[in-house]
Amino acid sequence: MPIKIEGLSYIYSPQSPLAKQALWDINLEIADGEFVGLIGHTGSGKSTLIQHLNGLIKPMQGKVVVDEFDLTDKSTNWRQLRQKVGMVFQYPEHQLFGETVYEDVAFGPKNLGISEAEIEQRVIDALKMVDLDYDSLKDRSPFELSGGQKRRIAIAGVLAMRPRILILDEPTAGLDPRGRDEILDQVKRLHTEWDLTVILVTHSMEDIARLATRLIVLEKGRVALDGTPYEVFANAEELSRMGLGVPQVTALMSELSKRGLAVKKEVMTIEDAEQEILKIWESK
Repeated sequence: MPIKIEGLSYIYSPQSPLAKQALWDINLEIADGEFVGLIGHTGSGKSTLIQHLNGLIKPMQGKVVVDEFDLTDKSTNWRQLRQKVGMVFQYPEHQLFGETVYEDVAFGPKNLGISEAEIEQRVIDALKMVDLDYDSLKDRSPFELSGGQKRRIAIAGVLAMRPRILILDEPTAGLDPRGRDEILDQVKRLHTEWDLTVILVTHSMEDIARLATRLIVLEKGRVALDGTPYEVFANAEELSRMGLGVPQVTALMSELSKRGLAVKKEVMTIEDAEQEILKIWESK
């Protein structure tokens, strides 16, 4: 069990007029290889929760265990923990600083004390995983590349650390539809080919329905819903009350069902909707 959270609560600026409770008694377990979508309205506690998972925020109350690392233990080796847990923040290209693509992607591995040959291989592998060509880009400045390429280079820098858990906080924010799809398709491939545990924070119900195997919904710092995408999106009214929605195709199929068509309301993808509609067409 790579991630186990017990009774986690957190308050910003405690014992001050600005005190704000961000998390309330969170209890979660995330198993090896899961692809978890973490959703919730702005201010629901998503970023606070994920920042506990690699020690950016220390547990104030409760317990967080990531693999064998107990984050309440003062002797925890934070360096080793952060090798296992890769974090990609919103607009990760803002964190680029190397003069060349190679320097930027190699920065993390260089701090591990491994050989130059191993560092180079990690950079090659990481760039390949985000569909960037090593030979044509390694000596170029990352700042002269497109927005989508910059973001992929930033993700490659995280992947070069060879994490076992990958956490992404709105990784497609600000990208055009093509760039968004490219990034998310690569994340899905990483999950499958590298057998990574992935936690994806997003506001896009369509994206999360297509990618995740499990959804966790936060509301005002508490876990409101937890289940498969089908189970969570079946609570359309509850999600609406939280300021969230369901995938557009799910809303469409629900409306068709209300109007008397014999279709499943839990459909989440266009492909599944097409099959449902074709069944009705062929039965006539």
